Amino acid sequence: MSEQTQTQPTNSVVERTISAVFAEESQIDGVVRRAIERGIPKEDISVMGRNFQSQTKITGFISKRDVILGGLRSGAIFGSLFGSFLSLLTGVGVLLVPFVGPIVAAGPIGAILLGATSGAIAGSAGAGLVSVLAALGMPEEQAALYQTRLAAGEFVMMLEVPADRTGEYQLLLESAGAKDIHVNESALPRAAGQYNSPEDLSPEIRSHLSDEAQTVFIASYGAALKQTNDKTKAEQAAWAKVIEQFDEDENGVWSKAKSIV
Repeated sequence: MSEQTQTQPTNSVVERTISAVFAEESQIDGVVRRAIERGIPKEDISVMGRNFQSQTKITGFISKRDVILGGLRSGAIFGSLFGSFLSLLTGVGVLLVPFVGPIVAAGPIGAILLGATSGAIAGSAGAGLVSVLAALGMPEEQAALYQTRLAAGEFVMMLEVPADRTGEYQLLLESAGAKDIHVNESALPRAAGQYNSPEDLSPEIRSHLSDEAQTVFIASYGAALKQTNDKTKAEQAAWAKVIEQFDEDENGVWSKAKSIV
């Protein structure tokens, strides 16, 4: 059966995230195109890697933040990715991840890492990328393996697929040469327009804030969002308020209230 005849609308309600490691960029290229042909929206495809050929076209670290908290203070510098399969995906950026180095991250995982860089990764006492992937539901051992693979120059892909087609996409990944395949029972979190309670916070934010810090984050985010109507600036303001009022503990959680003199 041809690729064309296999294409179906991805209208199932329940989604799963299939993650896998590839040794070569060309393998990722083929899977991205075939997944899109089969009906997976480009917004549901994530890729991470260090050695993309297109990285030579990027002139610096890219961030949706005006300032990345935790030590990396580069502005938003965008380079051309046209001609690469990365141009098909959303939210392509380059960021510095401890224990891995500079990586290209595209798709929902890129937005998650940008948010995590403001708190969970940069300057954290945690395990870098491992702590983020674990917060998203991946077993810590698997997350550590992915971090090691990325540091070694390999690539990680994540596909968010309907639950009833999980087997189909596992076979697609396997046929393309994927290894270390993992299936998570939910889709990757998306940034909320408004946070009304701690349950609205994404796992990588919530797991690095104490209950009191979560309350501060939510209040500051809401106030900033009303003023700017910009989710990126609102999140930046929320992290700034948390760091103004708290210090990190030994586990990388912003929990130690600073004394106000």
